[in-house]
Amino acid sequence: MKQTNYQLFDFLDFNQEMNGEECLWKTCSPVSAKSEGGDVVFELPFQKQKPAIDIEPDASVGRKTFFLRIRAYGNKIIRTAIGFDSESMTDSVMLEMHETLKPEPLFVEKTEDAWTVKDSSGCVRARLNRSPIAIDYWSDLLPEPQETLELSFFPDGKKEVKLSAFDQFFPARHDAFALAVVEKNGSFDRTTLSFSVEADEKFVGTGERFSKMDLSGRTFQLKNQDGQGVNNRRTYKNVPFLLSSRMYGVFLHTAAYGKISVADHSARSLQFLVEEPAIDLFLLGGETPEDVLKGYRSLTGFPGMLPKWSFGTWMSRMTYFSEEEVKTICTRLRKEDFPCDVIHLDTGWFETDWLCEWKFNKERFPDPERFVKQLRQNGYKVSLWQLPYISRNAEQEQEASENNYICKVTEVGQQSDSNFSALDYVGTIDFTYPKATEWYKGLLKNLLDMGVVCIKTDFGEEIHMEAEYHAMHPEKLNNIYGLLYQKAAYEITKEVSGDGIVWARAGWAGCQRYPLHWGGDSACSWDGMAGSLKGGLHIGLSGFGFWSHDVPGFHGVPNFMNSVIPNDLYVRWTQFGVFSSHLRYHGTSKREPYEYPEIAGIVRKWLKLRYALIPYLMKQSEKTTQSGYPVLRAMIFHHPKDKMCWHIDDQYFFGDDFLVAPIMNSHNTRDVYLPEGEWINLFTGEWVNGKQWLYNVECILEEMPVWVRKGAKIPVYPLHVSNTDEIDLEKTVTLDFSDNYEGLAKSILGGIWNKDVKTKS
Repeated sequence: MKQTNYQLFDFLDFNQEMNGEECLWKTCSPVSAKSEGGDVVFELPFQKQKPAIDIEPDASVGRKTFFLRIRAYGNKIIRTAIGFDSESMTDSVMLEMHETLKPEPLFVEKTEDAWTVKDSSGCVRARLNRSPIAIDYWSDLLPEPQETLELSFFPDGKKEVKLSAFDQFFPARHDAFALAVVEKNGSFDRTTLSFSVEADEKFVGTGERFSKMDLSGRTFQLKNQDGQGVNNRRTYKNVPFLLSSRMYGVFLHTAAYGKISVADHSARSLQFLVEEPAIDLFLLGGETPEDVLKGYRSLTGFPGMLPKWSFGTWMSRMTYFSEEEVKTICTRLRKEDFPCDVIHLDTGWFETDWLCEWKFNKERFPDPERFVKQLRQNGYKVSLWQLPYISRNAEQEQEASENNYICKVTEVGQQSDSNFSALDYVGTIDFTYPKATEWYKGLLKNLLDMGVVCIKTDFGEEIHMEAEYHAMHPEKLNNIYGLLYQKAAYEITKEVSGDGIVWARAGWAGCQRYPLHWGGDSACSWDGMAGSLKGGLHIGLSGFGFWSHDVPGFHGVPNFMNSVIPNDLYVRWTQFGVFSSHLRYHGTSKREPYEYPEIAGIVRKWLKLRYALIPYLMKQSEKTTQSGYPVLRAMIFHHPKDKMCWHIDDQYFFGDDFLVAPIMNSHNTRDVYLPEGEWINLFTGEWVNGKQWLYNVECILEEMPVWVRKGAKIPVYPLHVSNTDEIDLEKTVTLDFSDNYEGLAKSILGGIWNKDVKTKS
């Protein structure tokens, strides 16, 4: 449908022909309010509107009454919900409420001008305005405005978040609705709710957006799909949560498809549309972004802590094909002193490339258990690729079909859209069916029992849609599928190995409980690197704590499989990876650093720096599991009152103390913004006062613009290691960024940074 610039068509998806199959029901002012089981319930009449752009009530149809429920959790979270054909507030797999979150009883006090919702301490949590609008009559050219819902929420008892009651030109021309439901062919179909937006309000989050930092002026589809890159509107990880610069968050509790208009269809409103006849959302208050995000994680779960080995280097291609190839690569990495912990086998370890049967090829991997054990003895852990679709002619096809472990495809020839392998997928594993989940866990257990440490839960953003699933319709399952998929793999991995970990691509609310996630198939280009970072910043503002990306990008441009990767891109992306929560080399061609001899020495130094920083990284990761912080943090986490930071999407904080500004061009220069504070350059020891721009900062390829908070004490490991098994955390020392710091080369890490050795010393 072509854009019309009318909210009714472009956002609410009405048919432009207005043929009567759809109509809008708009909320009126509540007629009653009462306390019920600790909640407050408003009785809301809805009035049907005539099918036209300029809406007006259809007086021939009587009003219908529904009930808006308000509930408080503690002193910072308000939940409000309304259902038009079912219960309004329900539990789901998205929610994993922390034990500290208890419902707080609410009461309603009524006066002539307002109905006020208070908690047991007397704190105001919501207020319905009943004061008459001030009028000075001089014309009856236009009709009176319709009744609406003038309701404000105070999630933390302080800041006011108002429904958008009067986003209109004249009374019949609306650009947003406080609350309305669309009826289609006689049944309620989709729901919209809107909040008022201040003129300078900014928004972040909504998932892994490859977008500018402030999302205002954009509309986003809440529909997971194969991103096929990191520079477009498609995304693997939609999360129905966003954060306002006014320090409140909104979590739309649904798995249904929907939209968020972030001051876009109307600059006055933040609008939600959900494709179901109900809306259930949480408003979260706080003083800082971390405070609000901690509240969100208290609702949907905190990330689990990851094992020490996971913070080392992961080495991979698409793909390694044999035991001999893997051993040759591992031996050379050790010989040339590139520290590495994980070797990942992508699509080529099966009998047939891409044909996932969860079994090693017997000719190319004759004794997988011995193979994995030998790698472990040399300090390498093994990670394996797989996906959640059963291919035609796969060993498990008949068993999966006969036992309903996969969906029943109802359209012949229909397959998942997430497939560029040319295989025919006969069905998606049905994780809504407990027996299917246990069957899948059994497939993974066979691999984990032989010593494999991690399963790459690839794909999962899209499922077979013309199909039947055990407990959900595909339209409701598609977004949440990744959560069910990753939960199963994470649980069996932790049960067998003791370490809770997956390497996942899809995402939705709650997926952060099952780390870790990476940013998908970025291009091996500067724009691919920039898009990856944007995605990482926004996913960190959407509740996720651990996030990685393919170094130095996944696919070539313009030749997908074979374009040559420039040396400087390889180095700069390595530097970005070193200052990310996890570091994995992966892509469609050679990724091992010794394949780039002209810059191999620089890469070796950076990998050694990575291992030196693991004590710091583990400390920050522990903090991530207990707070609202991600490891890789947007600038606003530490400087929310600095308006500049709400617009910066190409630099970030790495934990509490490092300010990282990746070089993303071949000119070796960039502008850097230093926020308030005193900063010390990691490499030179230069001291700089903050709240200023540094323009055209030149940085040789060997170094990177990284500043550290003055006074920071960074735990580091000062000894040469080839893998994390050799790291004895008892030998951790402190790198002190005081007035005496003279640069990395002259610090206690100088022995690592200065010495470019080709064999282990």
